[in-house]
Amino acid sequence: MTTTRLEHDLLGEREVPADRYYGVQTLRALENFSITGIPISHYPRLVNSLAYIKKAAALANAELGLLDPQIAEAIARACDEIIAGKLHADFVVDVIQGGAGTSTNMNANEVIANRALEILGHEKGRYDVIHPLNHVNLSQSTNDVYPTAIRLTLSQKMDGLMVEMKRLQDALAAKGVEFADVIKMGRTQLQDAVPMTLGQEFGAWAVMVGEDIQRVQEAQSLIREINMGATAIGTGLNAHPDYAERVTAKLRGISGVPVVESQNLVEATQDTGAYVQLSGVLKRVAVKLSKICNDLRLLASGPRAGLHEINLPPMAPGSSIMPGKVNPIIPEVVNQVAFEVIGNDLTVTMAAEAGQLELNVMEPVIAYNLFTSLDMLGRGCRTLAERCIVGITANRDECRRMVEHSIGLVTALNPLIGYEKSTEVAAEALKSGRSVYDIVLEKGYLTKAELDDVLSPENMTRPRFVHRR
Repeated sequence: MTTTRLEHDLLGEREVPADRYYGVQTLRALENFSITGIPISHYPRLVNSLAYIKKAAALANAELGLLDPQIAEAIARACDEIIAGKLHADFVVDVIQGGAGTSTNMNANEVIANRALEILGHEKGRYDVIHPLNHVNLSQSTNDVYPTAIRLTLSQKMDGLMVEMKRLQDALAAKGVEFADVIKMGRTQLQDAVPMTLGQEFGAWAVMVGEDIQRVQEAQSLIREINMGATAIGTGLNAHPDYAERVTAKLRGISGVPVVESQNLVEATQDTGAYVQLSGVLKRVAVKLSKICNDLRLLASGPRAGLHEINLPPMAPGSSIMPGKVNPIIPEVVNQVAFEVIGNDLTVTMAAEAGQLELNVMEPVIAYNLFTSLDMLGRGCRTLAERCIVGITANRDECRRMVEHSIGLVTALNPLIGYEKSTEVAAEALKSGRSVYDIVLEKGYLTKAELDDVLSPENMTRPRFVHRR
């Protein structure tokens, strides 16, 4: 039988498994919140962020003369073990919980207190020596610890996302160079427009991804503003006047994240605007990635009855009934990542709006959805780059054939023969199936030399204005 130890809290006494580092409040949270089935240990960066905070707080409190140096050192050592990857199995509360994150904070307080007790040679549960609240949570509240842990985690995950976005941007840019000489037809509203190069198409996508890396960086600067020292509502009750500045500096050094103290801690404790902005940026990334994937699927459609301008690398057989069919599975899965992120943005929006007075208690679901979006977008970018973009090839002859038979070439004639005659030529070409080149030459609107120059697809892929003097 499992041995236990007796612990108590506001609601009474409970038996806690003796071998576990968490305590009575974590046990209650386990019973109360069976929601996602995902414990906070699923996010190692979140667990480590809690340890960074508790270590920074212990060291700051010791420097201010508020915490016995021996206890502070034991707490710091316990936190170091967590940061090294130990004890994560005892961070068991569900990622979505009531109480504005109190259960997560208490899970950290109890694990750290019990491990610190062992470090000093005591048994778990000897809270008369090191207490989860009186010592580990000294000068703190869930309302500054939990959002700070979320922001540390988000900032680190954003670093990871930007690495993967840069990988995708580089892959697209490389294809832009590779396909710089592939002439193809540009399209608007799925209709022939004017010629371009396939390289210009891929290069434009690379720029789109690059712009969004900058937007993520901008959102990250807001996420790095923290409210440590705010305690319950931002007034700093029960914290030393110098604590906020000192703990923020300690946290900056311990975590390696360049966090800064918010200018107004009352505002920072209730305002979730930075989460909304980040979520909106992630939605923007998702929408643009999905658009690129839509384009890839269109350009690769066929192979005989579609555009078939590019070939996506075959990654798996495409059908259980149609032999030889290969589907664009990588763009398809990234489309679905985008849909998830777009939906998560609505959840973040509603949860942020639900804040009341001095605190938003919905931060757990905000954190869960932002973590999910960041993780999925990062994996989606990596998957798209490595398992699709780098292996794309161009159907050069097919691209050229469609350009030469397109009515869209007539656009280049506007400066030379005017819009009316150009429209006449386009209508006749569409009706007869003949080429624009042949019709213009037959009507005598331009000489062969003029036509060869103005209707050269290569000449139509860059700024150029030719007119009759």
